[in-house]
Amino acid sequence: AAAVAAFEAPFALGSDTGGSIRQPAAVTGSVGVKPTYGGVSRYGAIALASSLDQVGPVSRSVLDAGLLHDVIAGHDPLDSTSLSDTWPSMAAAALAGQTDGALRGVRVGVIKEISGDGFQAGVKQRFDEAVALLESAGAEVVEVSAPSFEYAVSAYYLILPAEASSNLARFDSVRFGLRVDPTDGPVTVERVMAATRDAGFGPEVKRRIILGTYALSAGYYDAYYGSAQKVRTLIQRDFSAAFEKVDVLVSPSAPTTAFKLGEKLADPMAMYLNDITTIPANLAGVPGMGLPIGLAPEDGLPVGMQLMAPARADARLYTIGAALERLLEEKWGRTLLSQAPDLAATEMFASEEGAV
Repeated sequence: AAAVAAFEAPFALGSDTGGSIRQPAAVTGSVGVKPTYGGVSRYGAIALASSLDQVGPVSRSVLDAGLLHDVIAGHDPLDSTSLSDTWPSMAAAALAGQTDGALRGVRVGVIKEISGDGFQAGVKQRFDEAVALLESAGAEVVEVSAPSFEYAVSAYYLILPAEASSNLARFDSVRFGLRVDPTDGPVTVERVMAATRDAGFGPEVKRRIILGTYALSAGYYDAYYGSAQKVRTLIQRDFSAAFEKVDVLVSPSAPTTAFKLGEKLADPMAMYLNDITTIPANLAGVPGMGLPIGLAPEDGLPVGMQLMAPARADARLYTIGAALERLLEEKWGRTLLSQAPDLAATEMFASEEGAV
């Protein structure tokens, strides 16, 4: 997302397990899309959590994301999770959203549980302004409740580590990946595996593997992993109930703007809670789009808005996303990225200070 926002690439592909396309897009002023689960092949991607992972596009506009989405969508016999659906053109859907009246009669649901308390003031302000803009263009805005979303982060951080523990077990120096021999003592298979996994996995990956292995262990499986899957079902039901009332659901892409590099490394829970708005879509398998809606007044950093649609209704995101993008750019008189500060002076200062 940073490369796209910096004009180093016209588009990029990302993988989204709990928000890793939509949140980077939010903090860089880019557009990022997590397609319907199974809508885009994952063949060739290293699995983290097989029931959550999805590959999707990142771009500087909704139309560009749609063009890339059209290329990568479709059935792949090499991916066992791939859907056999014939997908409509996402680019055509985005173009439809740029026409007058595209939002007339569209029902937009604001999710009560992930759009209010605990959110940075500037994020909330820009989100409310974007919702008002949708309403002014003819959309019907209603508040919806999804009570099980409250438990999404807890369920996710049991399901993801459990699946990661299983998926990453193959990287043991014997079958896949890096090999590191122990620096002292006998070179046995067990010691090579231990040295390799110690060197190859970072602290956060190790933390998740340990947590997942514990959650799957005898005596704890039903209490933790099994319970998390039950919560997942409740979240899916909340989505189904909400989509009987509205066409799309909206929330901020993240509760805050970007925090400083390394600022929250010592507090994993703070980092995990930043996923509160994006995780539900992964647990339910529904598509989500993040797009920029302005800069937070208190720090001047980009704010993103998330749109979510029913499974297989990805095109709906592109139509409504493109319509909102058009309204915002008409309001600003230019694109969001054109409002980005000139970082040349900052980079020069950092170089003088010996920063890398």
